[in-house]
Amino acid sequence: MTENKRQQKGKEIALKSDLIRLSDYHYHVHSQTSNRDYDVIKTGTVWTCNCADHKFRHVCCKHIHAVEFSLEYRKEVREQNKVILSPITVNSCSFCHSQSIAKAGIRHNKSGDIQRFSCQDCKKTFSINLGFEKMKNSPEAITNALQLYFTGESLRNVQKFLKLQGVNVSHKTVYKWIVKYTRLMKEHLNKITPQVGDAWRADEVYTRIRGEMKYVFSLMDDETRFWIAQEVLNRKEGADASSLFRLGKEITQTKPKVIITDGLHSYSEAYRKEFWTVQRENRTIHIRNVHLQGDMNNNKMERLNGEFRDREKVVRGIKKVDSVIIDGYQLYHNYVRPHMALEGKTPADLCGIDIKGDNKWMTLIQNASL
Repeated sequence: MTENKRQQKGKEIALKSDLIRLSDYHYHVHSQTSNRDYDVIKTGTVWTCNCADHKFRHVCCKHIHAVEFSLEYRKEVREQNKVILSPITVNSCSFCHSQSIAKAGIRHNKSGDIQRFSCQDCKKTFSINLGFEKMKNSPEAITNALQLYFTGESLRNVQKFLKLQGVNVSHKTVYKWIVKYTRLMKEHLNKITPQVGDAWRADEVYTRIRGEMKYVFSLMDDETRFWIAQEVLNRKEGADASSLFRLGKEITQTKPKVIITDGLHSYSEAYRKEFWTVQRENRTIHIRNVHLQGDMNNNKMERLNGEFRDREKVVRGIKKVDSVIIDGYQLYHNYVRPHMALEGKTPADLCGIDIKGDNKWMTLIQNASL
């Protein structure tokens, strides 16, 4: 078999999606001639396979080519379906919608300066403060408050920082900003489908809500670390996690080939309800023998839980089930926070959602307000 034929066979396997991603460095590739799977594993920068063609001939087999082509196809599809959210610029008149506009000085407010424009056709002047209309404080102050709060500062610490910048507001006002804009952004972003991978992880972390022990169940994409869904449940053992899996399918418009959890019985029940099918080829694989070390671990989910724990402990307990901390931190994790493990990118970047501008909060709020 020549090299070109191996590549062709690899393309056929990749196009049929006849392979399963278990981790960044481990794939199962289904044989074209038998009912068995081969392990394609990455060591350093080199892919290896346990098939006879690779082991004895020491060539790049069709199974390795299948993984390489699959990775390229995934990048191409995400690039083709990329959603770009850019900062909103003024290009037409607010009154007559003419594009013959020009800058006409600065409108000075006690809360900040806003660019003013004049229309060459209707001769009217106007200014646009999209997403921050009727707000007494500048967009910069509000987005700074969002950034500080979700990076771990308390409301009163945010208030003190803003005061140093000449912005005098109470901590209650800061909280109202966070609630308002978190809800606005969440409603908008729920309309965008993230292009996640085919291996998901689930785990739970305990928290206190109004002094009572609760559990935040979370679902995350293994490849992009996109926090797909979360739900607060009253208990760990015996909890119904099927609604979490169902919500994940609704948000992504797909289902995974692999779901990775710990041994909690709640996940097994939810798997049988939402992912198990009679047809073996369409059945999601449930991996539940995870451990702390080795290839099959749940460390990525533990890292997410650690992020949430670091943020939650600052407020010394959550006050209500639908707290802005949970929804807001999910937005921050997915769309704003750069991850070292993702080479400085956000999970949204890898899911085909490109948020432009230095101030991502500003871009998200402006687009959500259109």
